[in-house]
Amino acid sequence: MAKATKAADLRKLTNQQLVEQIDEAREQLMRMRFQKATGELKDQNAPRAQRRKIAQLMTILNEKGAAPAQAGDKKTEGEA
Repeated sequence: MAKATKAADLRKLTNQQLVEQIDEAREQLMRMRFQKATGELKDQNAPRAQRRKIAQLMTILNEKGAAPAQAGDKKTEGEA
């Protein structure tokens, strides 16, 4: 797995870039699950780190006020 990205660097990304990274991380996690099931996964801690990465990305996206599905297009109830 690649070197961990700092949260400050992730906060500089746009909402769309964050959504794309979440999608890529989820696909990678799915591949890891298949590798684990077939016995090909060498680093048994990699799925845990990947889940944490997804959680970090989603947290930053939520801090920016964008839901992962809408990527910032939805207004909140308080805004008119």
